[in-house]
Amino acid sequence: MASFDVRTLRKDFPILKSEVHGKPLIYLDNAATTQKPMSVIDCLVTYYSRQNANIHRGVHHLSEVATKAYESARVKIQRFLNAADLKEIIFTRGATESINLVAQSFVRPGLQPGDEVVITHLEHHSNIVPWQMLRDEKGLVLKVAPIDDHGDVILEELEKLITPRTKLVSVTHVSNALGTINPVKKIMAMARAKGAKVLLDGAQAVPHLAVDVRDLDCDFYAFSGHKIYGPTGIGVLYGKQALLESMPPYQGGGDMILSVTFEKTKYNHLPYKFEAGTPHIEGVIGLGAAIDYVTKIGLDAIAAHEHEVLEHGTRVLQSIPGLRLIGTAREKTGVLSFELEGVHPHDIGTILDQQGIAIRTGHHCAQPVMDRFGVPATARASLALYNTKEEMDALADGLKKVAEVFRS
Repeated sequence: MASFDVRTLRKDFPILKSEVHGKPLIYLDNAATTQKPMSVIDCLVTYYSRQNANIHRGVHHLSEVATKAYESARVKIQRFLNAADLKEIIFTRGATESINLVAQSFVRPGLQPGDEVVITHLEHHSNIVPWQMLRDEKGLVLKVAPIDDHGDVILEELEKLITPRTKLVSVTHVSNALGTINPVKKIMAMARAKGAKVLLDGAQAVPHLAVDVRDLDCDFYAFSGHKIYGPTGIGVLYGKQALLESMPPYQGGGDMILSVTFEKTKYNHLPYKFEAGTPHIEGVIGLGAAIDYVTKIGLDAIAAHEHEVLEHGTRVLQSIPGLRLIGTAREKTGVLSFELEGVHPHDIGTILDQQGIAIRTGHHCAQPVMDRFGVPATARASLALYNTKEEMDALADGLKKVAEVFRS
């Protein structure tokens, strides 16, 4: 696209024409899930109305059409991430399942008591709980790098935690609760110096940043389709081919096998070894359409637009008396987490909803982050490519009304 025209792009999203409580919808809950462009919606309708069939095993026409659409999406994602080979793209139900796959198929086999996984204080629960489960069952040592008052990882402390016993450094690329962009290439270098592998949770990164897994040189990269304008229930795990080849599958069933007898099963080749059962076919095809959509616009253009809106939103929110922004890292994506003096975040969200403004309130599946800043919850406005400075002004006006309600 020659230039970024947000008003034209907004027309691609039918839900943005909606009204909530008689007010035009202002959707600022994109870190939870993004809205879908018509091209993705049309793709799903086309699949179910013209292509619906199971894939890979059928010889009839519809199965061949569905298989081609499904596998062409894998090609799009390989190119989107700049992965070296199609075999390195595994379809999962989301970033959560991708992380669990690494936990069960890479970390768990051969795990000895005292082996380590290093994470940070920024992590989503999906990058905490799987490691706690291995800690409690297998004696894994889970180490957590601290963050500072801005929401940045303290890199010197992270480096101290990585030892020759560290099997994996598993960190978020972008924080869902604060928007902090981690310096992942520096973290990669620290891990490599100690011989550790690295998993990046990219669920909040891929909608906002161009990601090149070969440039990053990460061992694993996980993300979810619904964060990048695609369907829910579909995700991706990128893994280096040599690592994936060495890992056993952690789910058994159809399509992940070459042959089965009661005595022995021979597993399928990559990537199918990790894709047991009938997959989320329409989800994969829809994710391919979403990748096409953002690729056509350009992630650099999306990032530049969102940064302008974020800077404007930061200014107008900071002008509100009693409002405290939580998460002020210098490098961050479009997340504004905040508290308003004397008002519970759930009350903020409820009153804003009456004005047609959708935000998220709570701990954002990142309770340790809330604990670090001494709050039970925050209100969070999170941006996507279709948000505008005018919507930031409307959010600020809405918050002033919230404050008035609680002052009166």
